[in-house]
Amino acid sequence: MTESRNTVKKQLDLMDIQGNVLRAYGRYNFPLARYVFINIHDGARGREFLKQVTKRVTTAVSWGEGPDPIQKPLHTLNVAFTYQGLKALELPRASLIGFPMEFVMGMRPRADILGDDNRSAPEYWDPIWRDSRHRDRHKDVHAWLAINAQTPAALHDGYEQLLKLVHDTAGGVQVLTGHRGDDGKENLAYQDVHVLFEDGKPTSKEHFGYTDGIGDPVFEGMPSKPERVVGRGKQMKDGTWAPLETGEFILGHRDEAQEYPIAPAPQLLSRNGTFMVYRKLHENVGSFNKLLEEEGDKYPGGKELLAAKFVGRWRDNGAPLVSAPDATSKAAWDARFSTAAPLDKDKMLSGFTFDNDMQGGKCPFSAHIRRINPRASLEFTKGAFDTPGALSNRRRVLRRGLPYGQVKDPTRDDGNHGIIIMMLNASISRQFEFVQQQWINYGNDFHASNEKDVILGNHGDDDAPSRAVIQVEPDSDDAPYILKKIPRLVETRGGDYFFVPSMTALRMMAQGIVDPT
Repeated sequence: MTESRNTVKKQLDLMDIQGNVLRAYGRYNFPLARYVFINIHDGARGREFLKQVTKRVTTAVSWGEGPDPIQKPLHTLNVAFTYQGLKALELPRASLIGFPMEFVMGMRPRADILGDDNRSAPEYWDPIWRDSRHRDRHKDVHAWLAINAQTPAALHDGYEQLLKLVHDTAGGVQVLTGHRGDDGKENLAYQDVHVLFEDGKPTSKEHFGYTDGIGDPVFEGMPSKPERVVGRGKQMKDGTWAPLETGEFILGHRDEAQEYPIAPAPQLLSRNGTFMVYRKLHENVGSFNKLLEEEGDKYPGGKELLAAKFVGRWRDNGAPLVSAPDATSKAAWDARFSTAAPLDKDKMLSGFTFDNDMQGGKCPFSAHIRRINPRASLEFTKGAFDTPGALSNRRRVLRRGLPYGQVKDPTRDDGNHGIIIMMLNASISRQFEFVQQQWINYGNDFHASNEKDVILGNHGDDDAPSRAVIQVEPDSDDAPYILKKIPRLVETRGGDYFFVPSMTALRMMAQGIVDPT
């Protein structure tokens, strides 16, 4: 893989950006988190609450660097708001009307666009999301507050401190209940998440057994080593890699079209902020295991290769199929990976393209990683765009979040286990919603008709059962393998769209001095 010819030159004000925007806390030894959602009953007291919260918010500044280093905290705190939350804080109307329409509407009214139907439909969501913006405005989700912690004790301390701030508002702010937990409980006051453990050690796995959290984008201004841009940035015509433009992820900066993303006035309200898509996804582990066992017995490469075909990576360590398409090449890849330096491991995991797999013989067109980041594989006419991956460079998102719950019976779909995924982007419609609608739930851009992403697709329609073709190499004598009647493997259990303000914006909102004129 060709090295990058570019380094990250743009300097961002890390003290003005919330820490969860640039930092996936789970990779920094914060294996636990708790998400708390509030309703603001009174604007003035809500602003006072925000003033106190802002003093504790964790920024994106690097820890332990420089002559006077900032120490790594035991727990972090970050905050974001729905459109209704911004209204409850009494932002000026001239500012509110500047927000994009999809954010104003929120996730629930856009369920049809997102493919949240059947068991993923809003009527099946956790009560906190079923009731929000539906029956009682005092049950509306107005703000998300996240505590990420290094230890259970630190998580408890952070939560207690937050509850104290809520209590001090004397009813001006209320913690919302209605999260679904174990044993059918639906009245929990928070959503707990945590890394999964194997043999007592933390892992980067999720409940289907895949290694997760690989290949987050690199963009201009990130505090990241230049070598990490390979495979994570944008592919250039000469084979080198460059960071994506900052404005794809953070408001107030130029994006890949050399434009500024749609954002509200004044500029100080939006600059260095972003939009967050929060989704609770239940994993149907029983259906997944049944599908894998039944089809894996028939698939020529066996169960684990078929599982890799679902995602585009091998489950055990995330080896990409384009680099390790079969058991023999996987063994050789594993041998190199086991002795590689950390940055070299990162390049082995992320530094690949689909240039030599345009027919999908290695990584199928229905594989998850190909659907969420096709790289340059949609440039069917070479030289059509300024950069080979121009179509996918406008659709990238930052991914945050952790698994929740424990799988108690791997043969069943019920229970309380899945993943909370939070996607950060400058345009919810152009980035998250487009990928969800056009690439995950539809296959036309991949010349794959109406085939869906095997893992995340909204399968399970009895009138139009899903199928997926597992392609083979063009010179192979083998026939493509066809998966039939794919069940819905992931169900939406709730979520909404949030605005993640900068530190400057948080202070302005808390003081009630947002002035769009």
